[in-house]
Amino acid sequence: MKSVKPKLSLSNILFGLFIVLMIIPQSRQFIQIQLQKGLSVFSPSIEDEDERVQLQTYQWTLQDVNGNIYDFSSAKNKVVFINFWATWCPPCIAEMSDLDQLYSDYNNKVEFLFVTNDDSEKVKAFLTKNGYSLEVYYPMSNHPDFEVSSIPRTFLIDKNGKIVIDKTGVANWNGDKVRATLDKLLND
Repeated sequence: MKSVKPKLSLSNILFGLFIVLMIIPQSRQFIQIQLQKGLSVFSPSIEDEDERVQLQTYQWTLQDVNGNIYDFSSAKNKVVFINFWATWCPPCIAEMSDLDQLYSDYNNKVEFLFVTNDDSEKVKAFLTKNGYSLEVYYPMSNHPDFEVSSIPRTFLIDKNGKIVIDKTGVANWNGDKVRATLDKLLND
């Protein structure tokens, strides 16, 4: 009887290397972020106009990283972009660069709220380390329309208080589709 020698193929070596790297904590988050960035090539879905949910209320209080109070009622009649995220969340980190670019282009026209429950010192360090200029807020109360059980979760709301985008997970927030949607909402 002939013995069969196992072949060591390139795909087996790469798979083994991938498993080893996933076991090592220092490389795990980097790999997860890179995989999520690969998934973020897709733009979020836009709700059909007749299926958009109306916000129940604008009563919601947040606090920024410097302790200033933000009353969500000041966002009434504005286009609002809300992103729930965390510094420890690989999908959140993967889309943060796109969000920062979108924010820098639209922050004078759109009300941006980047909402987290992370420690403020961790948030400040994360923003500084990555050179992000995002406005980060902490919820001081819950909002009935923004029940978030998974992050990242992002909402885009039109001037009439209707939810145009409700996306859980990573997405391409700096693409043409999102920019065209923002431009349309700003001109309505």
